[in-house]
Amino acid sequence: MNYSIDKLHVYTLNVGYAEHNGDWNWKNVRSPFARLYLVVEGQAKVEMHSTTYDLTPGHLYFIPAFTTHSYVCDSHFVHYYIHIYEDSETEESILDKWDFPFEVDANGYDIDLMQQLAYINPFLKLPMSNPDVYDNHKTLMSNIDMNFRRPFCDKVESRGIIFVLLSRFLKHATPKADIADNRIRTIIRHIRQNLYKPIDVEGLADMACMSKDHFIRIFKKEIGETPNAYITKKRMEAAELLLITTNDTIKAISARVGYDDDSYFNKTFKRYSGISPQKYRVDGGR
Repeated sequence: MNYSIDKLHVYTLNVGYAEHNGDWNWKNVRSPFARLYLVVEGQAKVEMHSTTYDLTPGHLYFIPAFTTHSYVCDSHFVHYYIHIYEDSETEESILDKWDFPFEVDANGYDIDLMQQLAYINPFLKLPMSNPDVYDNHKTLMSNIDMNFRRPFCDKVESRGIIFVLLSRFLKHATPKADIADNRIRTIIRHIRQNLYKPIDVEGLADMACMSKDHFIRIFKKEIGETPNAYITKKRMEAAELLLITTNDTIKAISARVGYDDDSYFNKTFKRYSGISPQKYRVDGGR
């Protein structure tokens, strides 16, 4: 897949250098932003997708947005971290289209890039490593506001560094969901591009030139879930991001992600995430 770089809108939410001594242990972390780490010294682990991964010096690590994971650290561990927010409300999410490797080798000067990004953005350093402290509406809104108020030269330099570090992973990334059926591939593209507009399965089936029942069967075979389940998941992810990165009312967010009935949106969000939209806004995903 080949995309215009103009469609990749990424921002630095947090960046910094951290030293730990057995105190980097957080369970079931899930955020609407991606995480990128460069390990300098020591060792820690990440538990994700029922697999335990070692974090070792000289490597970069990437955890996509909306990925539940846990950290395990019982000794000395030093790393740089970046939290990356992709603003894709009016465009398809570019990062969401790829399966990224969790680990890649760091280039010799990647630590210099990390140091420079942290140097020009000292106000984006985490106050502490506990996600409960920083992964919430108040903190993220403050960081997004600081991002937009930075000098233009710092914005350009920061974006360039993020692009370079992401390119390490993109070099080895593969397109998500290698969909064999061209009709379903077209439908997925349409859903992603029109997530904030009304979408109904009958209309999607017509677009794919199939009966509704046949379309649902083929879609589930290719994607692993029904069209409605896929649309709901993507809309709830969009709602999560809007809840903690905007000051829009919940009613407005409901409308922005395609729900005319905000009461139904509240019920759907709680069923999906386990908590109400208001609680999610205050506490994040915990």
